[in-house]
Amino acid sequence: MTALQTGWPYFSYRDSELHIEDVPVAQVAEATGTPVYVYSRAALEERFDSLAQAFAGVRHLVCYSVKANSNLAVLRTFARRGGGFDIVSAGELYRVERAGGDLTKVVYSGVGKSPEEVRAALRAGILLFNVESLGELEMLDQVAAREGRVASIALRINPDVDPQTHPYIATGLKKSKFGVPMAQAVDAYDRARHFRHLRVIGLDCHIGSQLVDLAPFCDALQRIRDLWDRLIRDGYELKLLDIGGGLGIRYRDETPPSFTEYAATVIRSLQPFSETIVLEPGRSLVGNAGVLLTRVRYLKDTGEKTFVIVDAAMNDLLRPSLYGSYQEILLVRATNHHEKTTVDVVGPVCESGDFIARDRELPRVRPGDLLAVMSAGAYGFAMASNYNTRPRAAEVLVNGSAFAVVRTRETYQDLVRGETIPSWLD
Repeated sequence: MTALQTGWPYFSYRDSELHIEDVPVAQVAEATGTPVYVYSRAALEERFDSLAQAFAGVRHLVCYSVKANSNLAVLRTFARRGGGFDIVSAGELYRVERAGGDLTKVVYSGVGKSPEEVRAALRAGILLFNVESLGELEMLDQVAAREGRVASIALRINPDVDPQTHPYIATGLKKSKFGVPMAQAVDAYDRARHFRHLRVIGLDCHIGSQLVDLAPFCDALQRIRDLWDRLIRDGYELKLLDIGGGLGIRYRDETPPSFTEYAATVIRSLQPFSETIVLEPGRSLVGNAGVLLTRVRYLKDTGEKTFVIVDAAMNDLLRPSLYGSYQEILLVRATNHHEKTTVDVVGPVCESGDFIARDRELPRVRPGDLLAVMSAGAYGFAMASNYNTRPRAAEVLVNGSAFAVVRTRETYQDLVRGETIPSWLD
């Protein structure tokens, strides 16, 4: 057995065949077709347990960020570990409920909550709303009043810290749409405390995603801790400090901090601190727990470029096209040939931006070969679409030597469900 890099402990080659836990991935592809997302239950549980253990010395609540991967089986896996959930829509709330999640451990973030979504969350009895604007404060109070309830809230504060990540996933800068600017924080809290149907119980901060350096965390936490102390002096009875998520993973050659290093930094930056720390991990729990399997359809040499045309496309995995992101690509059946060639791995979608990799050195492949796109557990299927009227892929969860389809592949009938042709077009 040949283990892969440290980011993928439950993926290995055995007799030259790539396995997830004890399942040959080719077996999954034969059973379900491709493209297909495949997740390791053991990897999901190990990551959750490792994070919880790292923070075991302090009061904390792990609220998995549902947007990273919202499959019901993934959510159930974390719910069984006692986890809470960070949501950004009523649809995600519905998923958490369907997965058996504890709704009293749900925090609701996001800049554009609707009154209908807030009403659903209030009726569900969630733990906390992370409020991102003064306008949202007013709306939340009005909805809570109509419901005869009091909404527990924290204000999400934008500390104006550069997270040193891709600009599309940087959320803690002054120019970002997220949160209340630090300069307005005290005034915003003073306004919040005067609403009759709001109860201020926390403070929230989230600076971005795929962070591989602890320095931005330290900077943000120091600013947030100073604000926390100011609010306590002003008489606020704060119980929850939501520090967001954003810890990165290894896609290529990144060296993100371990959960132990991350926890030590957080705890040291906040000391002394006796209230509950809320964590919102997403990518760091699921990213390296999943792969996207895709099959080579054709090879095409234009003289300028060699293209490996596969059956997965940007509608299945958007990150490379959207962010220019790197994701490792492995042959499912390892080859002894050491010769490599530089290729673009592209899909069938009619866009020049439809690619999974550009100018990538890969062993020579042939039509019919299976490829595994690694680190696809986060923001893979969750960002998938039906562009070019392509059915979305199946999803599979591996458990030791067994696996189960946890989302069936969409059919053509699924693609037109809900559509009608008006009678005046007859």
